[in-house]
Amino acid sequence: MRDFIQALPKTETHLHLEGALPYELLTAWQPDKWPANPPFCARSYRYVTFPDFERILLEHALPWFTNPQRYHDAAQAIFAKHVAQNVRYVETSFHLPVTKFINVPGPEIIAAIRAAAPPGLEVRIFAGMLRSDITGDLRPTINQLHNWEGLAGVDLHGFEQMPTAIETAEVWARVRAAGKVTKCHAGEFDGPARVREAIELLGVTRVQHGVRAAEDPAVVQLAVKRGVTFDICPISNVGLRVVRAMREHPIRRLMKAGVRCTVSTDDPLCFANSLTEEYSALALELNFTRGELAQVARNGWEVADVPVAVRQTALAEIARLAAA
Repeated sequence: MRDFIQALPKTETHLHLEGALPYELLTAWQPDKWPANPPFCARSYRYVTFPDFERILLEHALPWFTNPQRYHDAAQAIFAKHVAQNVRYVETSFHLPVTKFINVPGPEIIAAIRAAAPPGLEVRIFAGMLRSDITGDLRPTINQLHNWEGLAGVDLHGFEQMPTAIETAEVWARVRAAGKVTKCHAGEFDGPARVREAIELLGVTRVQHGVRAAEDPAVVQLAVKRGVTFDICPISNVGLRVVRAMREHPIRRLMKAGVRCTVSTDDPLCFANSLTEEYSALALELNFTRGELAQVARNGWEVADVPVAVRQTALAEIARLAAA
């Protein structure tokens, strides 16, 4: 099974770049401040609350991400790990408010990340923001996102129980009209109503997480009817207590109901996980078959923003591996 997972041509479609900072970069940079093997990197670690998780993430990420070169260096290390796992397509977001923290324009951060992509790895970059940013000081910047070259799309993230500003729908529609992809975190720390909101109010077809939609069959059917993809991060869901244990994760139920589900790592800095481990957890703890794992990989390529020939090549390779 390990060899099969490695051989699958995989995609990563839910990855926060700041949250993917390799911890070993911090240790190499300032070993006294960032000792190896911090407690939160243990697989058994559980975050008490989302603010607790967010605090640890920001305490570790913000000291590093101070300029475009630091984004490039981190992205280079992150993408090298993808290549080693036979990941060939990545969608990653950077936290838009950081542009204000470090006074660097977003396009410069995008260029730094894009320059770190190695040959053979397709990378698409998204701007992620909090629900409150739409009505705050970032609004003039947000109003220009549809014109940013090299930006694949936008993502609404952060503490989900924060209300979604009604103005977001207008911004998301403008971004889609410019040919970019819109995403929204929903169905993680709040219930299925937030998944419905993301689909019906914001018009997204890419929901980040979405797992709590399983609590309402009507929302699941809405997602199926609209062709919505859930970009799920199982190890993150367990670490943040969204689900109590991997064996209780609803990903199989969602897939059987017809929801297209992908698998990603979310914030490897905080969960010490890899995409290979995500697939392995499905196999070992949820008894996913090779056919089911192949379907997960297939789902990623179905939504990937790649030329048709690239998609067909990857899907044919997955089919050969599944049939072997």
